[in-house]
Amino acid sequence: MNTPLDIAFLGLGTMGAPMARHLAAARHRVTGWNRTPARAQGWADHCRTLGLEVNVAPSAGDAVAGAQVVLSCLGNDDDLADVMLGDDGALAAMQAGALFVDHTTVSPDIARRLAAEADTLGLLALDAPVSGGQAGAENGKLSIMCGGSVVAMDAARPVMEAYALRMVHIGPPGAGQGAKAVNQVCIAGVLAGLSEGLRLAEASGLDLDAVFEAISGGAAQSWQMDNRWKTMAADEFDFGFAIDWMRKDLAIALAEAREYGLDLPVTAQVDGFYAEVQAMGGGRQDTSALVRHLGNGGEA
Repeated sequence: MNTPLDIAFLGLGTMGAPMARHLAAARHRVTGWNRTPARAQGWADHCRTLGLEVNVAPSAGDAVAGAQVVLSCLGNDDDLADVMLGDDGALAAMQAGALFVDHTTVSPDIARRLAAEADTLGLLALDAPVSGGQAGAENGKLSIMCGGSVVAMDAARPVMEAYALRMVHIGPPGAGQGAKAVNQVCIAGVLAGLSEGLRLAEASGLDLDAVFEAISGGAAQSWQMDNRWKTMAADEFDFGFAIDWMRKDLAIALAEAREYGLDLPVTAQVDGFYAEVQAMGGGRQDTSALVRHLGNGGEA
């Protein structure tokens, strides 16, 4: 077992709460903080029912004071900047030599900004967005794409092992977020094809279970097919990774593409389809609710 560390976890939402719980289960000394205090207390109460000793801090600054490692999983660029940057930010409250790992999906620009400020404060920093969704976080089997120095990656690896199945060092600061943008572009394309394939099977009157058994064993197989085909067929979407968050991520990817003079026509179209589902009231539904833009059972 790794040496227990004093760890602060900022952001105890759908992803952050189970990740922080895994750290406590690995016998690290974990202090949690969330902008909504009730959520932080709920996380702590749940951990204690599992026999895990954790603490809750009243502010981000209090949480990180004295921590050897600080991890964050917040909402977007503005949220991250508000919590971490500036004279009153959590970075400034960290002790010299500590490690900061950000698991939020944000732009590469702010990841590089955080890394630069961390460096001036004598801190190590890693941008480390995750993939695997709520199930991956709950099961401790996330895939993590990392940007930062080799030293920061080496320091973070034994910590992230508590909730990661795969950790890959992509490159310098911002590279982890760049890889996450690629990840979301790929997911969007897969879900678009899966949605159209499902609607075609329904319109053709095919046995959906039989179709799934046949095609999931061939070249069409994907994580999305294995985990979402049956719930999509049943019109069940009240779980998983919200469309609102996916559109935030796709906006980052499309902005990055524009910066490089690259056109992503399929991604842009899928983002538009997601906007349609949002307009139907599906913003908090799983990304697989993309199929709703095609109507019900193949009817546009």
